Amino acid sequence: QVQLVESGGGLVQAGGSLRLSCAASGKIFSINSMGWYRQAPGKQRELVALIINGGSTNYADSVKGRFTISRDDAKNTVYLQMNSLKPEDAAVYYCNARRKDRDNTVYDYWGQGTQVTVSS
Repeated sequence: QVQLVESGGGLVQAGGSLRLSCAASGKIFSINSMGWYRQAPGKQRELVALIINGGSTNYADSVKGRFTISRDDAKNTVYLQMNSLKPEDAAVYYCNARRKDRDNTVYDYWGQGTQVTVSS
């Protein structure tokens, strides 16, 4: 099992910045990738940013150039630096950890979510 605890959400004006943190504990050695997803009211949960073991990253087109995902292995923590925030970035942001076993079975672990509100 992997436990994830997010922090750092809040209210910010458009154009402002926030940094989200996700602290992982448990069987973290088994994790293959970690990412941030978001879900706005009435919308499906969507991938925002992903960091894979080895350090490669992927971003949703809507956040490229504004958001940066990073990790601190010593602290078992993944960050999402969000700059130039827009009202459409407002959502509940969820941290995800994914484990893929040798038989290709995928296990997803989720944090409790943190609210990001962007005022125009």
